[in-house]
Amino acid sequence: MAPGQSRDMKESLMDIICCPLDKHDLDLDVDERDDEEILEGTLTCTECGETYPIEDGIPNLLPPDMREEATA
Repeated sequence: MAPGQSRDMKESLMDIICCPLDKHDLDLDVDERDDEEILEGTLTCTECGETYPIEDGIPNLLPPDMREEATA
């Protein structure tokens, strides 16, 4: 990572990320933000309705079955 770059989720990422399952747009629901950085929230696919959590500024875009395996 280059100096000065942040790892946190920024609203500008909404232009480039999509649902990993069907490649449709994601809606953003912010629970906690710090200036431009989204710390906690949810991304929801506009087509299939699958949700992806944002925790500690990091969006988890793993498909649901892989998310469950990763936490086990």
